[in-house]
Amino acid sequence: MNGAESLVKTFLHCGVDTVFANPGTSEMHFVAALDDHPEMNCVLCLFEGGTTGAADGYYRMKRDVAGTLLHLAPGFGNAFANLHNARKSGSGIVNVVGDHATHHLRYESPLKGDIVGISQAVSHWTRVSGDATSVAGDGAAAIQAARSQNGQIATLILPADTAWETANGPVTTILPTQRCHRPSIDDIEAAAARLTTQQAALMIGGAALFGPLRELVGKIAAETGCRVLADTLIPRISKGAGATKLDQLVYPITPKIAQLDGTSSITLLGTDRPVAFFAYPGKPSVPEPSDCPVIDLCSPTDDIDWTLQSLADAVGVSSTTSANTYPLELPSIPSGQLTLAKVGQTLAALIPENAILCNESVTSGFHVIPPTATARPHDLLAGTGGAIGLCLPCATGAAIACPDRKVIALTGDGSAMYTLQSLWTMARENLDITVIVFANRGYQILRDELTNVGVESFGRNAQAMFDVENPTLDWLSLAKGHGVPGTRVEEIEGFAKALSAGISSDGPSLIEVVCPSLA
Repeated sequence: MNGAESLVKTFLHCGVDTVFANPGTSEMHFVAALDDHPEMNCVLCLFEGGTTGAADGYYRMKRDVAGTLLHLAPGFGNAFANLHNARKSGSGIVNVVGDHATHHLRYESPLKGDIVGISQAVSHWTRVSGDATSVAGDGAAAIQAARSQNGQIATLILPADTAWETANGPVTTILPTQRCHRPSIDDIEAAAARLTTQQAALMIGGAALFGPLRELVGKIAAETGCRVLADTLIPRISKGAGATKLDQLVYPITPKIAQLDGTSSITLLGTDRPVAFFAYPGKPSVPEPSDCPVIDLCSPTDDIDWTLQSLADAVGVSSTTSANTYPLELPSIPSGQLTLAKVGQTLAALIPENAILCNESVTSGFHVIPPTATARPHDLLAGTGGAIGLCLPCATGAAIACPDRKVIALTGDGSAMYTLQSLWTMARENLDITVIVFANRGYQILRDELTNVGVESFGRNAQAMFDVENPTLDWLSLAKGHGVPGTRVEEIEGFAKALSAGISSDGPSLIEVVCPSLA
């Protein structure tokens, strides 16, 4: 048994059975070991950013880690942006990065690079295996690290000779993770008292945003009268009928400040302090009132489940306490001229129960997402780190994690171009994903941000950096070239028909929504 074989067996023994891969020469022994284990689900991604974005989406839905297989420093560099998003979302990922053989590293070969330096900039845990006999133990330690603290980025760097040389057997015991930190009882009781005061807010994140914990948040709000908040970009949130009502902060800083006007205190549970995305001339970096304390009760890496249960007990939640939830109110499918607001109404009317929405439509989403609040119950996955190019690979990972659930991916045309190779993976794996591309022919968010920073007018050079025209992107041809059938729509009836067809099908499809209007 060589080092690569011992690592694959260790992954399987420790419950890691999915690897999103973009391998090269230094990973060939690992590829051969994967080939000897058909029980391992190997998913080829045509760009390294697709592997890490897919592993992120997989963790958000599966709540357990997948592996990625990456090639040397340049491959890890290509994967960096979506690892940044995954780190911000609190996703656990095990990266396996091949390096040159130890005896070859003394030479300045073309692909030699500082893998450790790149890894340490985004990973919580980094280790280089020193020899083949260490690989299995290092792999088990990487899995343990990735599962710790509610999800971390763990990177294991394997010199090629550690993969091909003789190793010991695999690690066969699933290593327990250390218990997450818990706040003190005094902190719990102080938070319970604080939430009963006028205009108090409880801001939640992580696992508190979906499932049973979201319901418990609603019961805490019912007992205390506090306002429930969520940040703008969140990893996963329950949406639709039955979900506890909350107020989600918007992107632009001025209306975000208005949302928090009058708030007397903000208690953070499973999330970081809200902050403006960027600094803007004459505007604050944080949106809360200057006299509003922001108290960190439970950080994203703390024990969110225990903290919520303890807080519920402290405020007197009982079996008879009921949360304030969204009703089921499906809008009628509109007709006439296509607008983004009508697209949102149509989407809300047609979302199947238990669907997964991946949203990176940014400016278009401001109009499309609000009507889904009273749609059938579903989960929404959003960007977290702000690095665009997440939507398509994230949808890929979510579909692999939950093959019984329909996935709908909402993306702008500019964002989708970053990782459009994911369409090919969707087709190859026959994933049940309907991709909706909002073709506003440019980076609309940049047009808006130019105004936000105080630039009142712009000319040809700025315009050339904001649009994606001349030539116009042909999403039907792009989809077809990757093996995905596509439809272009310019009226709302066509969109409703195409979305219904996509939802009814079992494989991938793409809808290009030509949206000259942002209203």
